[in-house]
Amino acid sequence: MTQRSSPPYRADHVGSLLRPTYLRTAREDFAAGRITAEALREVEDRAVTEVVRMQEEIGLSTATDGEFRRSTWHMDFIYRLAGIGKSDSTMNVRFHNDSGDVEFTPAATRVDGMIALEEPIFTEDFEYLSGQVTTNTPKLTLPSPSMVHYRGGPAAISEEVYPDIEEFWNDLSAAYADQIRAMGRLGCRYLQLDDTSLAYLNDPAQREQLAATGADAERQHLRNIKQINAALAGKPAGMAVTTHMCRGNYRSSWVAEGGYEFVAEAVFSELDVDGFFLEYDDERSGGFAPLRFVPENKMVVLGLVTTKRGELESKDTLKRRIDEASRYIDLDQLCLSPQCGFASTEEGNALNHEQQVAKLKLIVETAQEVWGTS
Repeated sequence: MTQRSSPPYRADHVGSLLRPTYLRTAREDFAAGRITAEALREVEDRAVTEVVRMQEEIGLSTATDGEFRRSTWHMDFIYRLAGIGKSDSTMNVRFHNDSGDVEFTPAATRVDGMIALEEPIFTEDFEYLSGQVTTNTPKLTLPSPSMVHYRGGPAAISEEVYPDIEEFWNDLSAAYADQIRAMGRLGCRYLQLDDTSLAYLNDPAQREQLAATGADAERQHLRNIKQINAALAGKPAGMAVTTHMCRGNYRSSWVAEGGYEFVAEAVFSELDVDGFFLEYDDERSGGFAPLRFVPENKMVVLGLVTTKRGELESKDTLKRRIDEASRYIDLDQLCLSPQCGFASTEEGNALNHEQQVAKLKLIVETAQEVWGTS
């Protein structure tokens, strides 16, 4: 097997990492008006520097800032697009875990203006990561364009602003294309578009809920593919793009279930990305058979290590699972990662820093033994 000199890497991770207690305290102090934005930035800089050092020391080839400057993996970006704001109402998202259910009630989104990118988003964050604190390949994570629509469906889009839904999609993809080109000018060579919708749509219950908003749930994944491809059409040469597809990740809980079969053929064969981060940490994810649709020129990063529990997986079990996947896709097209981020929201999942580090080390060591990477 060959080492990989470009992303995704044999040992990789999704992006978000557990926030240290002092960072969460600082964010609470800022929200309460007890410290300035400048003071918060200094604390964030310290936390990012420390978490990047951790990623380098355990042998990862890439580094993220852990999404330490965000409250959630997606809304901190989406709300900075022109034309998108918070509705007066809230959404009620029910997450599930072994102990019961957890309610997530964020503000609902509302598209009440023309969508555009007024200025590139997360530029200072990426410049700090790439220019000052790491020699690894810096990875930027962004919510996929699909997430803007999935949060509310057609009902959340003002018909006065967008009487023709095609214009909404055109503006949305154009805004993302502007963002991607801007990040390319800053030197971004590893971009990840996080997209829960493409995994959620495998669940009949989720398709039923989406249909209730007025969307064509049976074909929504085809629309999402089209719009993501439009956003990527002008991506800079040399930029590797992956997408992460999971079924929800909030305080160690999940939303959807079901294998990738419903979307697999279209997503794997038509989506213009270089690789897919796929959630495969338990039976909710289904089997590996959908990987038969992945073309030879694309990579799959198997999310076999869970971020939802602190117990460490067996290296032998991971190797067996990788072997099972290789029955449907060439072993040389595979990589290894956690199934999701460790902290999709700033609350984080139910494990501690030491357990997080142990899981990332396990991924690095397993990849070294399977693919001979150094």
